[in-house]
Amino acid sequence: MKYIFVTGGVMSGLGKGITAASVGRILKNRGYRVTAVKIDPYLNIDAGTMNPAQHGEVFVLKDGSEVDLDLGNYERFLDIELTASHNITTGKVYRTVIDKERRGDFLGETVQIIPHITDQIKACIQQAAEEEFPDGLKADVCLVEVGGTVGDIESMPFLEAVRQMRGGLPEHDYVLIHVTLVPEDAMGDLKTKPTQHSVKALRELGLHADIIVCRSERVVGANTKRKISAFCDLPISAVISAATAADTYEVPMEMEKEGIADVLSSILGLEKKETDPSWYRLVTKEYTNRVTVAIVSKYGIEDVYISIKEALKHAGRALSTEVKIAWLDAERYERCQLKDYDGILIPGGFGKRGIEGKIEAIKFARENNVPFLGLCLGFQLATVEFARNRCGIADATSEEFGEGSHVIALLPEQESVTELGGTMRLGDYTSDIRDGTLAMKLFGQNQIVERHRHRYEVNPRYIEKLEKEGLVFSATNKNRMECLELPGHPFFFATQFHPEFKSRPTRPSPPYLGFVEACRANKRTT
Repeated sequence: MKYIFVTGGVMSGLGKGITAASVGRILKNRGYRVTAVKIDPYLNIDAGTMNPAQHGEVFVLKDGSEVDLDLGNYERFLDIELTASHNITTGKVYRTVIDKERRGDFLGETVQIIPHITDQIKACIQQAAEEEFPDGLKADVCLVEVGGTVGDIESMPFLEAVRQMRGGLPEHDYVLIHVTLVPEDAMGDLKTKPTQHSVKALRELGLHADIIVCRSERVVGANTKRKISAFCDLPISAVISAATAADTYEVPMEMEKEGIADVLSSILGLEKKETDPSWYRLVTKEYTNRVTVAIVSKYGIEDVYISIKEALKHAGRALSTEVKIAWLDAERYERCQLKDYDGILIPGGFGKRGIEGKIEAIKFARENNVPFLGLCLGFQLATVEFARNRCGIADATSEEFGEGSHVIALLPEQESVTELGGTMRLGDYTSDIRDGTLAMKLFGQNQIVERHRHRYEVNPRYIEKLEKEGLVFSATNKNRMECLELPGHPFFFATQFHPEFKSRPTRPSPPYLGFVEACRANKRTT
């Protein structure tokens, strides 16, 4: 097993996750099996209870784990499916060690950061790295992204564990990539001092960067690379420019041009294989059409909906159609704005704020034959809107929002739940699709597996009335409604699950493909 550790310096949000995912894609293009681990130094057990407006999207894995959004990048770039063991948090590590101490596993030892916490961290990394793929084989290379920045108190035990792993691994089995900021001053000069200080902080922890990835707005030139090489004690070939790209999927191609693959192959003792160019052809494919989709949301931060943005992009590439997104605040947009868009998408979310604005947007799409895609909460609100305006249930609402006719009700198994973390209906569930429906046309099969994250469902007491008025529940999981659609409408489709979590650049999600295709047929924008 080869390990590639990725750390960051100077500031957070530089793109360590995209860097790690891009390195993985480069190796995968050469025929190597790659897996990934994300270390999050926060005390939370997982990302499930964290505010997405502060932390970004909560990504859901197949086993129901609620994890950091970078795991989504790994799955999309590497076209793999990960599990809970691939997201390591301080909370997970400390809970495991404390549980061991309570059981008496340490035989009376004084439990300390070193060796007990660092040993647990190393064990977690190795467990994830050795996890088998569905075909029973293991990865050749494991990427490990250490969250936060060098110097953070929270990251110290993890960086110490990385240092210890280096000493315990054979030569050619370890690489440390350090991602750092190279800012530009008012005169247009790229400054290397932040990188120097960041590398110095890394060295003080006993770690030496084998490769430095320089994040900047423009390409880092040879003179700047030479300066970093001299001050940071590594070959100039190991100083990699990573200028901001137009599309994150182009980053592997740009890093490939910088020669990072050759550097990695040399350090890790990898055979220099030919590159499969299909990924690069895919991400540079030219668009011949353009559509604009309105996403009516309650969060003003796009990071909350990264997987939705990427799924639209995947579908757009497959259809040679650039998908532009207009973000509409569910509480403030004007109804007349909706006529200006080729399609309307209502994403998931929690809480009552902005609900009426979303319902109004769904009504507009339904009544004006505008392509509509609803996701999770969007699926539930499409049910509420139809109940109110087609079934005559004026007070139709969700149990989540208070009094009224609860056409959306709490899942029975949720009634006894007392803790919020990891207690929703999460991860992969199977759905059976009805013949002759839009869902069947989109998925092309009678049974699908998709990822979920919800506590509420369509109330079974109202299903007959809703279907009598023309709403079709085209996919079910036992007695649970999973998809709905409206016959006679150009495209009115919603899912209780989150199809975006399984969308890949090479395998776009079927609901997104159908939605973008319908938007293109309905094109109103220029």
